[in-house]
Amino acid sequence: MKTIGMLGGMSWESTTSYYKALNEGVKNSLGGLHSAKICMVSVDFAEIETLQHQGNWAETANILIKAAKSVEAGGADFLLICTNTMHKVADEVASNISIPILHIADATAEQLKRDNITQVGLLGTQFTMEQGFYKKRLADKHNIEVIIPESAERKVIHDVIYSELCLGKINDGSRTQYLKIIQSLYDRGAQVVILGCTEIAMLVKPQHTNVPLYDTTKIHAQEAVKLALSE
Repeated sequence: MKTIGMLGGMSWESTTSYYKALNEGVKNSLGGLHSAKICMVSVDFAEIETLQHQGNWAETANILIKAAKSVEAGGADFLLICTNTMHKVADEVASNISIPILHIADATAEQLKRDNITQVGLLGTQFTMEQGFYKKRLADKHNIEVIIPESAERKVIHDVIYSELCLGKINDGSRTQYLKIIQSLYDRGAQVVILGCTEIAMLVKPQHTNVPLYDTTKIHAQEAVKLALSE
């Protein structure tokens, strides 16, 4: 079994979902008392969040590069950046370590392609929805068209992530707002909606809507388990 490297803490609320999914995946595959081999460094999200909203992505990259080097030194065979937004600096991190990164957008795209999905709605932080590092990768590398919410809707999605979900707060009113936005994306032509922030699946689950949802945390973890157990 390969050792899975994790960059966690962004937020720790979603990192717990990763840890659980990775271990359940290995247990389900191998049975018995098997669990995942993991080497993790968890960062202080307050530092990251401040730098994100300052637009200081270079410094966020430096923090993750240092953490990734520690994960590699700890014996990881490949790396998961356990957050969608911080894949903005994935290339910088990758160029400073020798182990591969399992990119969350690529893992999600491969599942979409297996399901013959070509047009998706995308929820996430404003950084993920508005900047090119995520949706452009889906479009250019995987030929998947991305629809994002309207401007006011994007602000709602973003604010709930940082002021509620990253603090472990689950608000029914926020879920109602999210579900309206999800339905709007579907009405605009999205075949499915990507929950492109690792915390969103804490709030919105498949039973809440008839629109098919793609939970990036779950998909990322599943692909990591496959890779860890591959020859």
